[in-house]
Amino acid sequence: MENWNITADFILLGLFNHTGAHQFLFVLVLIIAFTSLVSNALMLLLILLDPRLHRPMYFLLSQLSLMDLMLISAIVPKMAIDYLTGRKFISPAGCGFQIFFFLTLGGGECFLLAAMSYDRYVAICHPLRYPVLMSWKVCLSMILGSWFLGAVDGLMQAAATLNFSFCSTREIDHFFCEAPTLVRLACADTSVFEYVMYICCVLMLLIPISLILISYSLILAAVLHMHSNEARKKAFATCSSHLSVVGLFFGAGIFTYMRPKSYKSANYNKVVSVYYTIFTPVLNPLIYSVRNSEVKGALQKCMNRCAAYE
Repeated sequence: MENWNITADFILLGLFNHTGAHQFLFVLVLIIAFTSLVSNALMLLLILLDPRLHRPMYFLLSQLSLMDLMLISAIVPKMAIDYLTGRKFISPAGCGFQIFFFLTLGGGECFLLAAMSYDRYVAICHPLRYPVLMSWKVCLSMILGSWFLGAVDGLMQAAATLNFSFCSTREIDHFFCEAPTLVRLACADTSVFEYVMYICCVLMLLIPISLILISYSLILAAVLHMHSNEARKKAFATCSSHLSVVGLFFGAGIFTYMRPKSYKSANYNKVVSVYYTIFTPVLNPLIYSVRNSEVKGALQKCMNRCAAYE
């Protein structure tokens, strides 16, 4: 097949067509994305302004909100503009930036969730040693490590993907540029890259989720030995909210990146991608705020201040 110049644009086929049902779904996705932007920005603002939330647990949570905020901003505006204008083109540079930001934020969130599970393990199992085991230095190292590992994975996959020669077919059957989808358009043999990409996905998904499961197994064992029903109830409430976020995020990621190639369907991939690019980011701040009395207290305090200024 005829190769095409690297300056030629790709075509994103998108998520929706222009039927009535799909128009309704498009509006629904925009509402959810806007809610995600507002709720994550509000979470960041509360943690920044309220001194009671200036603790490692909430600093990690603020980074989770920042990653979700950036993930929504990198994916949804382009998708919405393409659908409304009908211009579904994206340049190779734009495609590379989407792959980089998506993998940086997605991979970073994997390790950040593992860091958050370690924070809960120390807080519940070793409360007296918490200031030492979860010091600000340790917390900052975890956050920087999460961003760095995500950025390395994103840079490698974006650069390697765009180095392939692409065939005359320029249509990407997705609503954003994702490395596995883009690789299918390459004319060259991509088996080595796909194997390396699979290994990266194993490292970025299975290692963090293994650490998370170990942490929460130790937490569960400690909670079952607690004599106070109130303390046990509080620990279960905190851990259940964290595990719900972990299950949604890692479940969608494993479904997309770790299935055999023969079982991958473009429509299923697009639907699952919606979960970890749009739905999960809106659930994170809601789950953590509804199940956390300190966050609710900070929100009430902020609302009282706003009412007083009026």
